[in-house]
Amino acid sequence: MFKILIAEDEEPIANLIRMNLSRAGYQCTWAPDGIRAADLMMNQPFDLVLLDIMLPGANGYELMEYARNLNLPVIFLTALGTTENKVKGLKMGADDYLTKPFEIVELLARVEAVLRRYNKTEAVFQVFDAVIDTASRTVTKNGEEVYLTMKEFDLLLLFARNRNIALYRSAIYENVWGGEYMGQSRTVDLHVQRLKKKLQWEDKIVAVYKVGYRLLGENGTDGV
Repeated sequence: MFKILIAEDEEPIANLIRMNLSRAGYQCTWAPDGIRAADLMMNQPFDLVLLDIMLPGANGYELMEYARNLNLPVIFLTALGTTENKVKGLKMGADDYLTKPFEIVELLARVEAVLRRYNKTEAVFQVFDAVIDTASRTVTKNGEEVYLTMKEFDLLLLFARNRNIALYRSAIYENVWGGEYMGQSRTVDLHVQRLKKKLQWEDKIVAVYKVGYRLLGENGTDGV
């Protein structure tokens, strides 16, 4: 299980991030200020740091120096959205820069991308009765392969990495098909129905009214 440090002084935001990352299978530790974050980075192993810039005690730019010396991947999460701030953060060595407010699905995608860049993603993992091999892009159930198209596999990965999160059809389309969502709900719906049928997950991928779909949590529960 990958360990992520969340350096964020606003507790409601930190709790939201921690809840969703935990549901996606990450182990999260929260630091409410820069001094605590620096102490945690120096004394505990982490795979990634989510770093706010405007922190009390020591700001995100100062903490970036700690992270860089420890070879820790960093994603800045901040309300400072100017080009100047982004350029500064990236030049200091941050792996990504995400401006508040942001969609959780986008944060999860960026976390996954940074971890993959550092070869820290799990190649094989299990969701319910399905074993997903991301290297070979294969799925097996009870030892037998379930044949999925490229888009169906990408759709399954999106659901698997966003457990218990209600995904808007627009987010599903943009993450799986790429490009801007222009109301292609039928494309999304048809692929979701085919995926549910192939995996026999009719009761595990559920429709969310006026939103899209959600893959239930462990043991088929909502996890809330």
